[in-house]
Amino acid sequence: MYLGSRRHFLCCTAAIGFMLGSGSARANAKHCSRDQILAQEAKNWALSLFEGLNVDQVWDCHSHLLGVGHGGTGCSVHESLTQWWHPIEVVRRKSILSAACASDTTNVDQTYRDRLLALLNDFPKGYKSLLFAFEHAYDDLGTKRQDWSTFHVPNRYVLELAKQYPDRLVPVASVHPYRPDALIELEHVIAQGAVAIKWLPSSMNIDLRDARCVPFYQLLVEKNIPLIVHCGEEKAVPGAQRDELGNPLLARYALDHRVRLIVAHCASLGFALDLDRRAPNEVPAFELFARLMNDNTYRPYLHADISAVFQRNRKTNVAKKLLNNTDWHSRLLHGSDYPLPAVRLLYSVARLIDQGLIDPQHMDHLKMLQDSQPLLFDFAIKRVAHNNQQHFNPAVFETRRVFQTGNGF
Repeated sequence: MYLGSRRHFLCCTAAIGFMLGSGSARANAKHCSRDQILAQEAKNWALSLFEGLNVDQVWDCHSHLLGVGHGGTGCSVHESLTQWWHPIEVVRRKSILSAACASDTTNVDQTYRDRLLALLNDFPKGYKSLLFAFEHAYDDLGTKRQDWSTFHVPNRYVLELAKQYPDRLVPVASVHPYRPDALIELEHVIAQGAVAIKWLPSSMNIDLRDARCVPFYQLLVEKNIPLIVHCGEEKAVPGAQRDELGNPLLARYALDHRVRLIVAHCASLGFALDLDRRAPNEVPAFELFARLMNDNTYRPYLHADISAVFQRNRKTNVAKKLLNNTDWHSRLLHGSDYPLPAVRLLYSVARLIDQGLIDPQHMDHLKMLQDSQPLLFDFAIKRVAHNNQQHFNPAVFETRRVFQTGNGF
């Protein structure tokens, strides 16, 4: 049976219910049919925001490849996402695929990747997207658990696409450290060109304290490959539902081995136990992330991506703190978390304006982009966002330096 928890179920019910009740599927699909009438003025405005950036260095360091296995891709989704008696999961799948213009049930995988490539081709030459594979969950005995795996995207598929479209895509592999062949697979994907490894601990059941991670960390350091780890609460990919494994403080176990580690989303959602206290209590996960960022011991190794931080379900004070803390900017990285920017109701331009993060004169351009080009929309939000006139430093967008490993990218 697919694992669940009452807390997670209620959270997802509220989130998905809001989306469904608001006509999310129709709103998501709106941009799919409007490419040909994208307001040129809005597009030109978004492209003008590359001024002051070295475009060859601007990589979106957080985007997802999805599929259901059409065309022999090897992708899969958990059976609950297609079963009518799991309505929340079904709506989750439909909302995401609709957002990616991949609702066609006969060739979802190709439709998804074609849509992503079309969006990327609106960007200047040199702009690329890191494309994530996604490993199965494994139990503590090292057994693959498909019943815990919300979705799976094979390393092979990501590596093949990146070789097919090298001008736009850069591969990120995903290897579970509990796999009996973990180190062999890690060596293989690095040799094939993977520039980073992606873990989602709560979904995949990965405890960063586990002794099996140590040789994995050592090989990452030896090969100079960064590890991207989701910290904080996870809503979109429940998987094994080990929420406690998303505690940002557990990242110390990788950092203490000098792994270059990227905290996804700046741990900007949910709560975690403050394990530094004798009697741990729950505090915002972002607060624990900030503690790590302010620890000079980890400065050479710790980075974080700013994907999702402007979504409705994040408190705006998180974005304001990220903008104001210029000491962090050299270690913050632009990421879109595609396809989520295309889930239209996850973002409210009006809310960001009300909170003083975006100037009102940008409203029309951003709304046009939101309805037409979600990747340019996401990029533009991050470029124009400010707190008391403090914007993100160009280094936040010029992320390529973090992933250059001598493998050709």
